[in-house]
Amino acid sequence: MTIRDRGLLKWLPAAFMPEHRTLLHELAIDELRQAKPLLDEYQITEMESCIAYSMEFNFPLIIRKWTDGFTCEEKGRAHFIDHVRKEVRLKTKDGVVVRVAFADIVGVKVVE
Repeated sequence: MTIRDRGLLKWLPAAFMPEHRTLLHELAIDELRQAKPLLDEYQITEMESCIAYSMEFNFPLIIRKWTDGFTCEEKGRAHFIDHVRKEVRLKTKDGVVVRVAFADIVGVKVVE
């Protein structure tokens, strides 16, 4: 009589549990998160002047924004600065208006 061992298959039941998979996915995402960079007064005024410059001469902008531990880039032309809501409105190449809050902006670059 031979023993029918399933080999590695006997360890697979733990891998297909949905809770286990989601927990591993969340753990991997949490590991990649970064703290929000602290900006000093000079950096903030430099970003403001870049936004004003691009609005005056209608140059496209690349704004790096921090969202929940990750940074992403928004590219477009500065359409409007809303001082009441404290946000910059960018008009993208497709004509879509993207709103970026002042508090989320980490970096600004003018593309000439």
